[in-house]
Amino acid sequence: MKAAVFSVVLLAGAGLWGYYTLNSTLDQSLQIKVADTLDVPPGSTPARVFSSLEQRGVIERSSWIRRYWQWQMPDTVLQVGEYRLTPGMTVQQLLALLQRGEVIQRSVTLVEGWNFSQFRAALAKAERLQHSLSDELSNAQVMAELNLTEDHPEGMFFPDTYRYTLGMSDRDILLRAHQRMQQELEAAWEQRGEGLPIDTPYEALILASIIEKETGVPHERGEIAGVFTRRLQMGMRLQTDPTVIYGMGEDWQGKIRRSDLRRPTPYNTYTIDGLPPTPIAMPGREALLAAVNPTPGKSLYFVARGDGSHVFSETLQQHNRAVRHYQILQRAPNYRSSPPPAEPVKDSGAAQ
Repeated sequence: MKAAVFSVVLLAGAGLWGYYTLNSTLDQSLQIKVADTLDVPPGSTPARVFSSLEQRGVIERSSWIRRYWQWQMPDTVLQVGEYRLTPGMTVQQLLALLQRGEVIQRSVTLVEGWNFSQFRAALAKAERLQHSLSDELSNAQVMAELNLTEDHPEGMFFPDTYRYTLGMSDRDILLRAHQRMQQELEAAWEQRGEGLPIDTPYEALILASIIEKETGVPHERGEIAGVFTRRLQMGMRLQTDPTVIYGMGEDWQGKIRRSDLRRPTPYNTYTIDGLPPTPIAMPGREALLAAVNPTPGKSLYFVARGDGSHVFSETLQQHNRAVRHYQILQRAPNYRSSPPPAEPVKDSGAAQ
């Protein structure tokens, strides 16, 4: 009888000890003094995650935490990603974070008007984004690696801010950007006006890329598009500097010379008729819509004021006067034909 009573007391004591041990384990604060992160790579298990935290000295009694996870959250899938740890956080709060899959989301911004090489450079600098596409690959080789049918990448990726989590790669971002551009171009093409001198969505994309490079002033895009549309309809050459610059490639050193305007390249719209063979940059939604819905008018020329905006003229005589005024007589020391490009948003660590 005494032995039975002793056994019951012993079991009760063990249960009470376990209860308090588990509670104290869950209530313990993470042993960190500054914000930190927890990486959960593909293939991770709760046991491995908790053990690694104990090895780092962040928690104690990881085996108790693992058992609690098995008992209380048996159906919870441990989401791959990066989790934010903050001073004062308890193990219980960490478990809730893991259960919700509240991973850190970072972002990379691909700016309107950038070319594909600039897109690749931004992705290469993106914090904690896997770089699966070697810098040594040519642009055409990158397209092949992505299993995309287009040989020329320019214009095929939509500029925007893209969020990503740990484990995602530059390949993932580019495929999303490519799909977005297909969707945006299709939507714009369905809204096209009548009587346009362009016959395909790809021609609209080419024209939109030129519009994007010519101005960063939103309300001017439609008028810029109107000038180019009327020129194409009349058989006039586009004579737009951004196409010349693109055709110069690495020879571009920040200034166009008269000899550059005469040098024949597939992109020199001073020497070729119609549109260049491909886009020259990544246009945004507003440039796409402007290309298929140009602002009506009679202007055939425009010249930059030097602050990013333009003066539009209907005749060559008016245009020449505007050129003389803004580019010779009143040319500002910090003259720009368009506003400086927007700086990409720095990678953020916002939680999902």
